[in-house]
Amino acid sequence: MACCLKDELLCSICLSIYQDPVSFGCEHYFCRKCITEHWSRQELHGVRDCPECRRTFTDPLLSPSLKLSNIVERYSAFPLDAILNAQRSSYPCKDHEKVKLFCLTDKSLVCFFCDEPALHEQHQVTTIDEAYEEIQREMKEQLATLQDSEKGHTEALQLLQRQLTETKSSAKSLRATIGDAFERLHRFLRERQKSMLEELEMDTARKLADIEHKIQRYSQQLRDVKEGIQILQERLNETERHDFLEGVAVTSERCFTCSEFAKAVPVSSLQSNKKQNVVVNTLSSRRIRIKGKIHETNLTYEDFPTSKYMGPLQYTIWKSLFQDISPVPAALTLDPITAHQRLILSDDCTIVAYGNLHPQPLQDSPRRFDVEVSVLGAEGFLSGVHYWEVMVSEKTQWMIGVAHETVSRKGSIQIQPSRGFYCIVMHDGNQYSACTEPWTRLNVKSKLEKVGVYLDYHKGLLIFYNADDMSWLYTYREKFPAKVFPYFSPGQSHANGKNVQPLRINTVRL
Repeated sequence: MACCLKDELLCSICLSIYQDPVSFGCEHYFCRKCITEHWSRQELHGVRDCPECRRTFTDPLLSPSLKLSNIVERYSAFPLDAILNAQRSSYPCKDHEKVKLFCLTDKSLVCFFCDEPALHEQHQVTTIDEAYEEIQREMKEQLATLQDSEKGHTEALQLLQRQLTETKSSAKSLRATIGDAFERLHRFLRERQKSMLEELEMDTARKLADIEHKIQRYSQQLRDVKEGIQILQERLNETERHDFLEGVAVTSERCFTCSEFAKAVPVSSLQSNKKQNVVVNTLSSRRIRIKGKIHETNLTYEDFPTSKYMGPLQYTIWKSLFQDISPVPAALTLDPITAHQRLILSDDCTIVAYGNLHPQPLQDSPRRFDVEVSVLGAEGFLSGVHYWEVMVSEKTQWMIGVAHETVSRKGSIQIQPSRGFYCIVMHDGNQYSACTEPWTRLNVKSKLEKVGVYLDYHKGLLIFYNADDMSWLYTYREKFPAKVFPYFSPGQSHANGKNVQPLRINTVRL
């Protein structure tokens, strides 16, 4: 039935659904455009006919068919099979009990008679039963999708809750760690301050006591000197020579002066001196003997030992403080037996460079790298907290980190955690990455000059820093299964002079 109805709505010229159907007296219908083009081709012959019945017309008048246009419009908007199936539907329209449809595009009920066909043109219109099945299927799919989403969101929330709990716990632990570290420094500084202040008080007390003692002694000596001066002046004021000389012996017993440049004249010589022009005394500001005692008067100013508590005081304290810091940059050395044959190590095994000459005639060993230009540290770690620094300035390629004791050392090696290597690398001249799988690009703002490596074996932490300002670069979180050794690779140098600089282990010595 659907096919038959559609055939009745086809233009016999274009074989498509009528577009603006018209008729002209023979009751056959055509698209206005189609019959107009047909007649335009017949103008040379002067006749116009009907393509269906071949009846000719002299001056036909095209009349539009409104009913046929409405039928075509509704047929285009509502599929005929849906209309025919809807006639058997048990969900009639309240006004028209015959036909009830559903527009899947608009997700709404549609009445063939009530709704404007243009509202659902090009839409997917079907019966209620089919729409019910279709929407049921769509909703079940949506339900399954939402259930999967619910599961994913539940797992995500559980993960976030675990992260929240762990973050709070980590923050609490870190606050305690930071507090302990600073309290240890504060306690050291307070104790150092207390010790220095106590020492200063003791030095001050000793110095003041010594000065007070000297003040008392010199005050007494000054009184004695003044008394001697008074006695001598009284004797010198004696005008009678006989009386003057008669009292010299008594005066000499009471006081006499002695100069370091002139000796006192003996009394006997004074008595026998006929000219009586003997110098009785020569006063000296340096050394005076009163009542048989000699007193020093040429004192020099003694500075208080301020330099002991001044100078580079903070640096002095820092040097003392440095002894209490842990960990400090370790004095690592390189293990020559692990070094690739083209690597050249310094005598103290703290510097490694790539040699452009022929490989060194070194004895092969299972511990030696034979392809990768690498070397391990001489000391491995199975516990504890360790920190070391490596100078990488002016290089264009290098690799630094740690490696398991059991890593493969023969042939080409992939430097990645699954192979037992935990490293960061400089590559392509100015790029930095962590050797993860795949590599993780590091956010480094300026060229690194010195790299710090911090290892907490028990916590499974390996952290890399820019050692110049201790800014963070990258963190590995691993449970190390065996002993780990510091790992170094200076990279290959080139004939153009690039990357010829060595790697240097930086050791802080005080």
